[in-house]
Amino acid sequence: MKIFIALSLALLLALPAAAQEKPLTQQEYVRMLYALEARSSDRAEILEALRVRGIGFALTDGLRSLTRTKSRNDAELRRALDEAERRRVDPTAAERPSSAETDAILKETRANTLEAVDQMPDFVVKQLIQRSASFAGTGNFRNLDRLVVGVSYRASGEEEYRVLSVNGAVQADQGPKRTYEEVGGTSSTGEFVTVLALIFKPESETRFELVDTDELRGRRAIVLDFEIDVEKARQQIRATGANTQSTVTGIRGRMWIDRELKRVLRIESDSVGIPKDFPITAARRIIDYDWTVIAEERYLLPLVSDVRLTIREGSRNYETRNLIRFRDYQKFGTEVIIRDEDEEPYVEDKPADQ
Repeated sequence: MKIFIALSLALLLALPAAAQEKPLTQQEYVRMLYALEARSSDRAEILEALRVRGIGFALTDGLRSLTRTKSRNDAELRRALDEAERRRVDPTAAERPSSAETDAILKETRANTLEAVDQMPDFVVKQLIQRSASFAGTGNFRNLDRLVVGVSYRASGEEEYRVLSVNGAVQADQGPKRTYEEVGGTSSTGEFVTVLALIFKPESETRFELVDTDELRGRRAIVLDFEIDVEKARQQIRATGANTQSTVTGIRGRMWIDRELKRVLRIESDSVGIPKDFPITAARRIIDYDWTVIAEERYLLPLVSDVRLTIREGSRNYETRNLIRFRDYQKFGTEVIIRDEDEEPYVEDKPADQ
């Protein structure tokens, strides 16, 4: 019995101080929010407190509104607060995984993802693309155009694009292309398997770090940061204009993994290592994945992609945005048909988790 007590006491003393702290009180949290408004550097402290200590109060709509206001609508802070509330209500369901469990989830997710990449079928899909632009940092995007693009994907990894309509006008030339750059403006490729394969293939030597747990579209998930160096990622960015320029970058970002199914639900990625003299100064992409049926088989494929580039033109910086919705996945060889609803301007209804 003496040995048991001594061991228990030793373990208690060895626990990190933060783990013994009590959950945040409502008064503490509100005080931190008001301090955040004056000092943005306090953001990391609030996130750490929410994730490690949690909250000891019920989260109300009023507190959610105050959080949006004082944090300038910080999406990461809102998600951490919502998860702290779920952890308060049900500590078991929202429990953070141990290091061993995190490693096991990553190992299984890697195997599942790379196997799915190898077993991807030939298919066609329709991309509904809303392109917009704003002065960088303002968020006041102005719609530029709407595209309907038919994509043919081959299991070998080849992608062909056919621009079917621009602003509702059906295009006469719908011949297959490797990209849709001919239309001009911002374009992107590789949403289907390229990004996933890059992150999980062993030669990328991706570094992962657990951030938190979360809930996405009703699925319990773990959230991890990841990073791949330039020489391993070699992600290409091309700037077209009077002179076409290209560069290769590394990537860092965040991913949400379904805790039960061990599959990726979302990837947020930013290009790193962009040369200072390159006209594109930042490149960011968010891809949400969901299950779809092709030829009576279920596959995890892109649902929505949000691609943003910050571009330097003279003394001004502009941000472009391509919001891409993937619709009507079908087996290869099926004709892609434009419907009336495809041509309507898209008014974004942001989900609560955005």
